[in-house]
Amino acid sequence: MMTERIIIEDKEHPEEELLKKPAEILRNGGLVAFPTETVYGLGANALNEEAAKKIYEAKGRPSDNPLIAHIADFDDLLPLVSAIPEAGEKLMKAFWPGPLTLIFPKSGLVPYGTTGGLDTVAVRMPADPVANALIRLSGVPVAAPSANTSGRPSPTTAGHVWQDMNGKIDMIVDGGAVGIGVESTIIDVSGDEPVILRPGAVTQEMASEVLSRQIHLDPAITAGPMKADVRPKAPGMKYKHYAPKADLTLVEGDMQAVAETINRLVKEKLSGGFRVGVICTQETLDQYHDGMVRSMGVRAKEETIAHNLYSVLREFDDLEADFIFSESFSKDHLGQAIMNRLTKAAGYHILKV
Repeated sequence: MMTERIIIEDKEHPEEELLKKPAEILRNGGLVAFPTETVYGLGANALNEEAAKKIYEAKGRPSDNPLIAHIADFDDLLPLVSAIPEAGEKLMKAFWPGPLTLIFPKSGLVPYGTTGGLDTVAVRMPADPVANALIRLSGVPVAAPSANTSGRPSPTTAGHVWQDMNGKIDMIVDGGAVGIGVESTIIDVSGDEPVILRPGAVTQEMASEVLSRQIHLDPAITAGPMKADVRPKAPGMKYKHYAPKADLTLVEGDMQAVAETINRLVKEKLSGGFRVGVICTQETLDQYHDGMVRSMGVRAKEETIAHNLYSVLREFDDLEADFIFSESFSKDHLGQAIMNRLTKAAGYHILKV
């Protein structure tokens, strides 16, 4: 398969003419990668089971890992769900369009091939103008997990998508680098109590404030890997995700002790002839002198760390690192999403010092 690539020069006001072809591909059951405000998505018609199957094949994704259906307007939600609970209504009004996915009881219209066999459906309305215009033009809800090989760091540029998906999909819509850099928050509103299944830019604090009560995290976020016989309710819960090719270790504790430990570990690995990467921040950059050192951003501005997270992990793949040692980050606010992604990328390998 030849993968076509089109470039959107004006992201804020994308030309409809440019998006007609990718919209038609989506409508007719093909695969199109496109930018959202979180990461690049790999889109297919969410109501077409065969199209959903193509997503799983292109990504090498386990078929019990559910897909998120993306819509362009509030009215697009009604045919996909059998009920809209009050918590869902409040969260939609507060955060849509935006980086929030909600899980509802599904309608009969949505095939089980899209939901990973579940009776619930995950839905998001992206704020990115290119994504929104493309979905609206396609006239169908668009299932769109991250446009990468399953398990690898998610793509935040069209170049990342090209690395993983060239020759496997019909088209890449290049809208430049994304804004946020980590996937959407996922909140399940289908049960008695809303619960966060994946942290993201809509933080636990923000969602709790809208609902005037504390929303809790699903135990799978904090308790480690999900058991093999458990069916995940949302993407990113069960399988190793976001991982570079190198062996990644998170080092957690007092910042001085963290830097000393990382420097010692780097020297040990370098003496063994390995290629070693270090992930730090601008505040600690001058404390590391050995290995390939990369700053992820500024601790005081968590959004910079989220924005650069996947591109730094992918850079270490390009540099053929064998081992990576990373500082840990705050687990509050957006830090919760950053640490969720890094912990899964490291396969829960955390060294406390």
